[in-house]
Amino acid sequence: MSEYRGHSVPTAGHTPDDDLTGYQLDATDGHAGKVSKYSADLGPQFLVVRTGVWFLGKDVVLPADAVMGIDHKARIVQVSRTKDEVRSAPVFDADTYLGDPRHRDQLGGRHGSGH
Repeated sequence: MSEYRGHSVPTAGHTPDDDLTGYQLDATDGHAGKVSKYSADLGPQFLVVRTGVWFLGKDVVLPADAVMGIDHKARIVQVSRTKDEVRSAPVFDADTYLGDPRHRDQLGGRHGSGH
């Protein structure tokens, strides 16, 4: 069991300078993927998560406010979404999201806070 499970930490244990690339992403109902290398490129408001096996998976975008906690020692990010919610998040396309900041604004409006 990781130290963050069972309680919410106001800062979620993360600062914008932390590199979460490769951290396991745990949804409320189990393992949902890994934090993608593109998270640092998209900025601190979002996480890009690689779901599934590398060649069959996809990168999706989650709002940072979905993060409930981070266990740096175990390299796990816990989010307040189910595996299905993670998998159904908007697909990340580097050309679209990194090339036009308006798409990031649209992501923020689509996700909002909570579920």
